[in-house]
Amino acid sequence: MKIAVYSGSFNPLHKGHLAIMEYLTHQGGFDWVYLIVTPQNPFKQTHTLPAGQERFDAAVKAVARYPQLKVKVLDIELKMTPPQYTIRTLDALQKMEPENNFTLVIGADNLAGFQGWLFHERILKDYGVVVFPRKGYHRGHDRARLLKEDPTYKITLLKAPLVNISSTQIRHHAAQGKDMSNWLM
Repeated sequence: MKIAVYSGSFNPLHKGHLAIMEYLTHQGGFDWVYLIVTPQNPFKQTHTLPAGQERFDAAVKAVARYPQLKVKVLDIELKMTPPQYTIRTLDALQKMEPENNFTLVIGADNLAGFQGWLFHERILKDYGVVVFPRKGYHRGHDRARLLKEDPTYKITLLKAPLVNISSTQIRHHAAQGKDMSNWLM
């Protein structure tokens, strides 16, 4: 099976994430999406992030409200010794399910700085990435730059619609007392 590995903080999980997961299984050619809640992104600060288990539990509840989704919420990174690097997660998934093909799902913002990821070369060669659009980022330029490094990298630009909402925006508006419940999964 083709599995899309969609990892992140998901603080909180929102309708934009839902749109991406639906796209991946309906138009993106994936059989399943494995939603991986990371306890700590190495590129983000820790002081404002709720505990990984709390975000994992919230993701399980959110996904359960959409039984038609082909999404499994996994706690694999919560059980790993820190730091939780993506390559270690992908390798662990491949070892657990050698019959499946795993591909990492990232936003265009992550593709722009992908060379800073640990063993980015292995991720791009062994697993590949599918990249959804993000406002203000030019995926084509970043893809071309990475392919100059190695033309065998597997980088697919999704023709998904632009989702113009982020967890950061939701948290910001909620902190101002605005009701953001319509944006949450």
